[in-house]
Amino acid sequence: SGEHGIGTAKRRWYLELEDPNKLALMRRIKNAFDPNGVLNPGTLLT
Repeated sequence: SGEHGIGTAKRRWYLELEDPNKLALMRRIKNAFDPNGVLNPGTLLT
């Protein structure tokens, strides 16, 4: 998604177009640092 992010308006299309394996890896990394899901709720990887 780059250093500027993709924004919530483009979230749906990003999730449809991005490689599912890459998304799964990003979710695993986020969960390692934020297991309770309290950081940046409502964004791409929540």
